Amino acid sequence: MRQEKHRLRLAACALLGLLLHGPAVAKQRGGSPVQVFVLAGQSNMEGHGKVMLRPEKNNGKGTLEYLVKNKGSAALFAHTVDREGNWATRPDCWIWYLGRAGNLGIGYGAGKDMIGPEFQFGHRVAGALGNQVLLVKTAWGGKSLVKDFRPPSSGGEVGPYYSQMVKHVHDVLVNLQEHFPKYNGRGYELAGFGWHQGWNDGLKQEWVDQYEENLVNLVKDLRKEWKVAGLPVVIANSGFGGFEQKTDRRLGIMAAQKAVPGRLEGVTTVETRGFFRPVEMSPSGQRYHWNHNAETHVLIGDAMGKAMISLLKKRQGK
Repeated sequence: MRQEKHRLRLAACALLGLLLHGPAVAKQRGGSPVQVFVLAGQSNMEGHGKVMLRPEKNNGKGTLEYLVKNKGSAALFAHTVDREGNWATRPDCWIWYLGRAGNLGIGYGAGKDMIGPEFQFGHRVAGALGNQVLLVKTAWGGKSLVKDFRPPSSGGEVGPYYSQMVKHVHDVLVNLQEHFPKYNGRGYELAGFGWHQGWNDGLKQEWVDQYEENLVNLVKDLRKEWKVAGLPVVIANSGFGGFEQKTDRRLGIMAAQKAVPGRLEGVTTVETRGFFRPVEMSPSGQRYHWNHNAETHVLIGDAMGKAMISLLKKRQGK
């Protein structure tokens, strides 16, 4: 187990090294159609990675600003700032998150001083595709799959946040010009779905027992709703606590998330436990929010982005 943890930590460093040396800002592309990725879940998809350095908390360790300014990590996170040292944005990757809209950058997490998986997911995917990218993020804190996001195929009352997610995606796509004035009118394509959620369903064993089936149904129902057979789906597992996590209910959620790709084509689950950072390296001790560690959120988003690109290439037969 120790060797596995060490291997995954080294892999995380290598992952950063491969990605983070990309250009800070890319030119907006004129390709069509716009490639749309929906990102959904609860608070961990909202994103609680702290941006601004907070010296009173472990000397600022784990914040994005610390990672940019610290000699040991500055080169790896250079793509997050421009030549003047301001936070960079990407005009080739738009983002909409519950009313906030613009070019990808910081401030699209749970608060304006936070980032979530969308940040590095957007950098990774936009850097790989030749079309304009749009991220539509629909995430709310403290929401379950068993009730709040409950998909139609699971029976019972459809979750209100499942319905809101579908409505938000529809509203954004039919009003692209309003949200993004530089949209060229050349159409869009729903290209992928990313899911990072699981804390609330891990509160009760009976919910854990239903999680795999509910997640399978969520994927099936969204593919049907959006009329995209085989829509590529990336699930980031609920790796809070890292490999030291011993709670059966938490392990049960991760096992369910891991099982879904075996039941559906075009679905991948990425392992996140190796991205967990301890309290002494983080802005807080809230394990269920990944200790507010920005590096963790960057790594999760990067892993999701890489997995999505792989699924897209497979779908295109490359």
